[in-house]
Amino acid sequence: MLNVETLSKSYRDINILNQLSFHVEPGEIIGLVGENGAGKSTLLQILATIAKPSNGTVTLNDLSYAKQYKEIRKWIGFVPQDVAIWEELTVEENMLFFEKLSWSNRTKDELKKLCIDMNLSKWTEPVKTLSGGMKRKLNLAISLIHQPKLLLLDEPTVGIDLKSRKEIGAYLKKQAKEHKVMVIYTSHDMDEIQDICHRVICIGNDPFYHNMLQKSGKEIISI
Repeated sequence: MLNVETLSKSYRDINILNQLSFHVEPGEIIGLVGENGAGKSTLLQILATIAKPSNGTVTLNDLSYAKQYKEIRKWIGFVPQDVAIWEELTVEENMLFFEKLSWSNRTKDELKKLCIDMNLSKWTEPVKTLSGGMKRKLNLAISLIHQPKLLLLDEPTVGIDLKSRKEIGAYLKKQAKEHKVMVIYTSHDMDEIQDICHRVICIGNDPFYHNMLQKSGKEIISI
């Protein structure tokens, strides 16, 4: 379980996050919504161990972010907004490259199956020739090479076609259900959030998100 207690983050004298508390159970997909500048990306960076909180505590399966962050990093997959892959390499070469950097040893067949399961079949194609949706799928596949327990997704479907968004959503639900992966997912697409997520965390007091979410029947956590 991921447990966040009274987490705050400030830059100089500006409060970005203030006293956030929530938890995520294994197998849960949690939506993270809020207006631009509310602190969604900052929160994901803290949970990915890229940034440190100013105050508060975070634990993952009873491991402390403050004291055991090196061990925690082995269990985290992070997909940032920007696609972070090698454009000149093929899908295969990208997967093999990032496998060498991961904490898990995966065979070429395992890596290929990971892509195929996500409907990414262009194994030998250079990444620069792929569609935006295919690149997003590859970015996600790379984050799953080491079989993380916590998957953090910062708008992973922005700018791609509906078919690819649906395929990514279906794959995330499968990962959560079959492998008990905890997923935290940010998106401005409320239909996507309502379709994929079990619960929704709303940062800030913007009534737009509250009104939209109340219609969906999802449990809303306001922080």
